Amino acid sequence: MTEHIRDARRGDGDAIREVTLAAYQEYAASMPALWNGYRQNIVATLADVGPAEQLVAEHDGTIVGTVLLYPPRRLTSPQGDPIEMPWPEIRLLAVAPAARGRGIGAALVQECVHRARRSGALVLSLHTTDLMKTAMRMYARMGFVRAPELDFHPAPGLTVKGYRLDLAPA
Repeated sequence: MTEHIRDARRGDGDAIREVTLAAYQEYAASMPALWNGYRQNIVATLADVGPAEQLVAEHDGTIVGTVLLYPPRRLTSPQGDPIEMPWPEIRLLAVAPAARGRGIGAALVQECVHRARRSGALVLSLHTTDLMKTAMRMYARMGFVRAPELDFHPAPGLTVKGYRLDLAPA
């Protein structure tokens, strides 16, 4: 059976958290000083996704992937500065380690692209880091390009890189 992409349901929270934390755990050793804070941020974000659409990929009734699609919004940096997020944004794309290599991440991103286009958005954005090489290769294959104007620096020496995909008709 192939994976089925759907909106998350009320009872999916534990499985979504488990898949997301399992997917991101591989980065813990590469960022020991930052991992606990990053993990806490993931848990807090998943506990209150706010205006985001939360999607899951299901295989034989088991959640094997998940992503958040946020609408355009204004955020506040830890320093209190306003951050404009003028386009829909993909966040916390995660695929269970045992389910990787089957196109689940790409299918979740494609659903986000579809939903962003349907909403009338002309651009879809996301952030990632150099640690996430597999994700960066997938985003490049899907047409995302670097958008340095979206970069931010949550800690000294760490750049979270912005990417964008133009959705306007060719």
